Amino acid sequence: MNRLFVFLLLFSNVAVLAQQTPYEKSGKKETTTYNAAISYYEALAKNHAQAKLLTYGNTDFGKPLHLLVLSKDKVFNPSEIRKQHKRIFLINNGIHPGEPEGIDASMMLARDLLKGNKLPANVVICIIPIYNIDGSFNRSGTSRANQNGPVAYGFRGNSKNLDLNRDFIKTDSKNSAAFQLIFNTWQPEIFVDTHTSNGADYQYVMTLIPTQKDKLNGLLSGYLTKTLVPDLYKAMEAKGYPMVPYVNSIGETPETGITGFIESPRYSTGYTTLHNAIGFMPETHMLKSFDLRVDATYKLLQSYVDVIQRDAKIIGENKRKADELVAAQKAFPLEWKLNRNDVDSIPFKGFEAGKKPSAISGYDRLFYDRSKPFIRNIKAYNKFEAAISIQKPVAYIIPKAWDKVVALLKLNNVKVEQLKADTKLKVESYYIDDFKTGTRPYEGHYLHSSVKVRPVEQSLQYYAGDFLVYTNQASNRYIIETLEPQATDSYFNWNFFDSILDMKEHYSAYVFEDTGAELLKNNPELKAKLEAKKAADTAFAKSGSAQLEFVYKNSDYYEKTHNRYPVSRLVTNVKLELN
Repeated sequence: MNRLFVFLLLFSNVAVLAQQTPYEKSGKKETTTYNAAISYYEALAKNHAQAKLLTYGNTDFGKPLHLLVLSKDKVFNPSEIRKQHKRIFLINNGIHPGEPEGIDASMMLARDLLKGNKLPANVVICIIPIYNIDGSFNRSGTSRANQNGPVAYGFRGNSKNLDLNRDFIKTDSKNSAAFQLIFNTWQPEIFVDTHTSNGADYQYVMTLIPTQKDKLNGLLSGYLTKTLVPDLYKAMEAKGYPMVPYVNSIGETPETGITGFIESPRYSTGYTTLHNAIGFMPETHMLKSFDLRVDATYKLLQSYVDVIQRDAKIIGENKRKADELVAAQKAFPLEWKLNRNDVDSIPFKGFEAGKKPSAISGYDRLFYDRSKPFIRNIKAYNKFEAAISIQKPVAYIIPKAWDKVVALLKLNNVKVEQLKADTKLKVESYYIDDFKTGTRPYEGHYLHSSVKVRPVEQSLQYYAGDFLVYTNQASNRYIIETLEPQATDSYFNWNFFDSILDMKEHYSAYVFEDTGAELLKNNPELKAKLEAKKAADTAFAKSGSAQLEFVYKNSDYYEKTHNRYPVSRLVTNVKLELN
């Protein structure tokens, strides 16, 4: 054989191997490590002028978040990209590193788009290689007991043992702050967060969770439900991967029906929805082979690029109009409930389920018989309605002491202004009358829920440097769903304001007995109020300490700030001097 030919053949093989991902080199059995992924993207960016690898912020692991940007015309400035009316598509991978298909699929997608000169002209593609860097280093092959491969993978929790897909509002991790910096710098119209499912067994490799349609602005929801989702389903069917909505079973098996997933803002797509971005969580099926799961993810990401490229103009126009509408919107939902009277019937490809004795306990256990596939219609519930709504105020006023709140608002492109001088303002304040708190910590917090507030009009003193947040912004949903205490993932529910729930002063009972008696003697209204309470509440009538406490809490001695939520609502326009 000609030596030159042998050399060229060897050189060609080396070049091909150099472009392969670690996943491909492993025979499609292993997922890429963090260091290998970053090295791979660094090489792509070095060898292709249409790719640039950027870093943002820091993570709890001490490394920054990387962002690979693919731009056909080599423009990498997000402001300039928006001026050119290009769409921005953000892909997030490895939020749960034990669900790694997106990590490997995105690497191949970036390579193939660059190598084949297939980058779309009107879409800039942004890829976070691995979001939970911390968890990706904590590798094993056993932490996901129900999953079929790969050989080894990362761990769900980060180095603080936080589930980063519960951290988008509370921002306990540096990872979350870095992500929010990326998201609010690039402001994508479409967002995808890649995952792997747990749950029932069925025939599908890929299931899909879109942003819950009822939470979206109507223009975005209409495009999502009538065009984007149906066309993704058609594309995946043509590519050999028919999809079904995420299998969130009502009962033990999918035949009992499935419900939509209402992702509150603690989740990635719940967070991105606050900014009028359409979000998706594709969930590959844990029991399908790893190579099929990666391939399905690759083809789905490819399908997103195709549809976004085709519909770039309408996607951009919908986002622009949605921002305008949300800035002018008056009423905002704070909590959602499933409408169980609104039901669809959808075809479902499953496996017959049955019971057999457990080899461990001897009791009946569930199993799916893969030798008995079926296609039948099942019920699907996906209509959500507002459980609580509020009318927005003109503005929220935040005393400057609550600096973490203000920092997060600014990170999310919320325009925040400051009072120039000390000012007394008539505002609507909330008193927290009741709430429930979990008995065990959840993601590092004793999360509140079922909050009851009592609005009170008051004239309160504010000071130079205190913050005003006007509700005429495209980011209104972020503002309202974090600052209104009753919202599911409000800052209040995540314990940002728990110090207001403590009394800082009290009394010695033997001293206040005489003070209280004098108060009742000089205040007939208070005396009547006490007697009415005694008549209505037998237990109260039999408790001297409860009656003394009642007198104290209805007197000027009781601190006015106890249980008063510190973020007030300015409900009428007032001319203010602002910095």
